[in-house]
Amino acid sequence: MPYKVLQPGEASGICEDCCALAVMAKAPRPGKVKTRLSPPLTPDQASALNICFIRDTTENIQHVAEASNSAALVAYTPVGDESAFDGLLPTGFQLLAQRGDGFGERLLYACEDLFACGFSAVCLIDSDSPTMPQDALLQAVERLSRAGDRMVLGASDDGGYYLIGMKRLHHRVFEQIDWSTERVFEQTLERAREIGLTTELLPTWYDVDDASTLERLRRELAAPSGVGYDAKHTRAYLRSLQIAQPSFSASGAC
Repeated sequence: MPYKVLQPGEASGICEDCCALAVMAKAPRPGKVKTRLSPPLTPDQASALNICFIRDTTENIQHVAEASNSAALVAYTPVGDESAFDGLLPTGFQLLAQRGDGFGERLLYACEDLFACGFSAVCLIDSDSPTMPQDALLQAVERLSRAGDRMVLGASDDGGYYLIGMKRLHHRVFEQIDWSTERVFEQTLERAREIGLTTELLPTWYDVDDASTLERLRRELAAPSGVGYDAKHTRAYLRSLQIAQPSFSASGAC
């Protein structure tokens, strides 16, 4: 099922005065995604797991979009690989191509392009946190609907963040950041302080990007606490991998 690909400056046509909830995602191709999970997973298994992450994250966002004044999108890379998302996303999702050289530029330009599409607020969300609490997303939309300029930020416990949301584009919060390090969250807060931008924090969560966080995810899904999102696609795939065993033999997809 193909999805509409928005062009920068093109009206989304989804809702008036609403918040964009955009997942930052790579096309799920073996050897191109979740490479730090190989090993213990094979590249095919890591790609299949990434597909599950995308499915669970976008279904989570769909529920939020249905319950709030927000719209659901995937900001994807690389350009030309749109077909990799066919059939993965819920009905109503739109695609927006990422642009820029580094991660900071891609975040900045995704915000810029979404504001140019007419959204009143923008949240950029990672695709590595399939059990991200739905309440955190709802909080982000609600806080960005309030009067006054502000940023919302959801910290990851590895020092990064799983969500950043703004009502206006502020270039400074993406500048002089040591991307992919444990300093990202604190440096982003410091940039916001430098320009006097009010920041509201969401609950801390975690990314899944190595063997230890994969095990943490497996344990969370095996005994749900009720706090995180019920990532059913990811749970089913991890069970098929017999993740508790020292070797991984399954290679199917979710």
